[in-house]
Amino acid sequence: MLSLEGLVSTIRRCAGDSDVAGLDGGILDVSYQDLGYDSVAVLEIFAELGSEHGIEISDEEVFETRTPRATLDLVNSRTEAA
Repeated sequence: MLSLEGLVSTIRRCAGDSDVAGLDGGILDVSYQDLGYDSVAVLEIFAELGSEHGIEISDEEVFETRTPRATLDLVNSRTEAA
């Protein structure tokens, strides 16, 4: 199961710390764009999450999943179903 801490670790590993917002606060419902990550960074984050958890995430799902909370829900629902 992916936790917020695990997601933040993956974000930092793939895209670095944000220049716009800190990742240590209440970020669950903040969009990746508002956190300072562009679409390329978000694609890299999701590719890593898919690899780490053995799931496939389509590009369409990536762009529909705009917040860390939605990301946790998506990844955890897929890993539970697997």
